[in-house]
Order: sequence, then C-alpha cells, then structure tokens
Amino acid sequence: MAKGKGGSVLVRLISAAGTGYFYVTSKNPRKVPHKLEFRKYDPVVKKHVLFTEAKMK
Repeated sequence: MAKGKGGSVLVRLISAAGTGYFYVTSKNPRKVPHKLEFRKYDPVVKKHVLFTEAKMK
C-alpha cells in the first residue's frame, strides 16, 4: 500500500507592528483550515505583538 503525501505546509507569521520580523511554522491545512494568529515577541519593537499567517515566498 502506497503512502500519501505529507499534509503539513510551511507558513510565515508576519508581525502586525510592520517591522518585517517573521516566524516560520508548519500547519496541517486539513486540521486547521483558518489563518493562524499568535501573540509573539517581536525583538525589533521589544514587545509582544500579533503575528498573522501569510504564504511562504
């Protein structure tokens, strides 16, 4: 029996502060169909800000 392709894709989490800082993470779009949003640390502004999902370039 053949295996299927892996379901995970890499996504980029972009800072809402507009600094250009980003994190890269993976998600399974079948299990999590909505866009990811996290409050994470942005070292450029030295604060926790909202990071939203964007496509990898």
